[in-house]
Amino acid sequence: MPRDTNQVAHKVLQITIGEDVEQRKPDDGKNPAAVALGRLGGKKGGKARWAKLTAEQRSEAASLVAQARWRKKKH
Repeated sequence: MPRDTNQVAHKVLQITIGEDVEQRKPDDGKNPAAVALGRLGGKKGGKARWAKLTAEQRSEAASLVAQARWRKKKH
């Protein structure tokens, strides 16, 4: 469902009068099973990589992240 209240109202109206046609994404040539598998690996990749680091490596990475965060300029 859309987040904009006007779009939600329009969608409700379309459903009510029976004009709602489910919009499908155009076929982008990707295999849905491969997309799901890639997403699954991507979701656990960072956690798995972080778990393999030693405590010293994690500390160094966290330090670099903190430095980068404090270096950011606020508008």
